[in-house]
Amino acid sequence: MTRPRIFLADDHTLLVDAFRKLLEPEFEIVGAASNGRDLLANAPDSKPDLVIVDLGLPLLNGMAAGRELKKLLPRTRILVVTVNEDSAVAHEALREWASGYLLKKSAASELTYAIREILSGKTYVAPSVAKKLTEDFIRDPVTRSKGSLTPRQREVLQLLAEGRTMKEAANVLNLTTRTVAFHKYRIMEDFGMHSNSELYKLAIRERLVSMG
Repeated sequence: MTRPRIFLADDHTLLVDAFRKLLEPEFEIVGAASNGRDLLANAPDSKPDLVIVDLGLPLLNGMAAGRELKKLLPRTRILVVTVNEDSAVAHEALREWASGYLLKKSAASELTYAIREILSGKTYVAPSVAKKLTEDFIRDPVTRSKGSLTPRQREVLQLLAEGRTMKEAANVLNLTTRTVAFHKYRIMEDFGMHSNSELYKLAIRERLVSMG
C-alpha cells in the first residue's frame, strides 16, 4: 500500500528532523524546505499529498507561500503548524488555502491525527484556536478588510523587517536597489511613516514577521 506523501516547510532543522522521525513510520517524507521561496520551487516536483507549513518562514512568509502553493498544487492539502495562536491569522489561512491549523505546542499524536483527518477530506483546527474562531465569529461575523500593501510591497517590507539591507533585499527579489528604495519610501509615504522602526511595526501588524 502506497504511503501518503508529505513535504515539510520549516526553518528550524531540529523540528524538521523531529517531524521526519515522527511521521516516517506512517508517511513518506518527499522533501523539505527552510524558506518560502524554496518551498514554492521544490514542493511541486515532489507531488506531495500534504504539505506542512510554518507561518514564520524567511524570504517569503508562510502565509504568502501557502497562498501561492495552493495555486500551484490545488489538490494538495496544506497543514499550518505554527506558534501563532492569533485567530485572525488562522481565519485568513483557513479561508484562503489551508486545510488545517495546528500549534507547535500540540502533542505529537495530535499532528498525526490532524494529518489523517485532512487526508480524508476533513479540516482540522487545534481546539484552542477553534474556540477563539468561534468566539470571534459570534462577536463579529463580518470579515475585516485587508491592508492596502501591494504584493511587491509586502515582499520588500518583510525582507527589510527581517534586517536585510536594501541591497540584500534587491538581490533576493532580483530587483535593483533603486527599485527596492522606491517601494520602501512609497510605503513610508502612504502610511505616514518617518523611521525604520515604524516600518518594522507595520510588518508585525501585517503579520509579515513575528515579534519574537
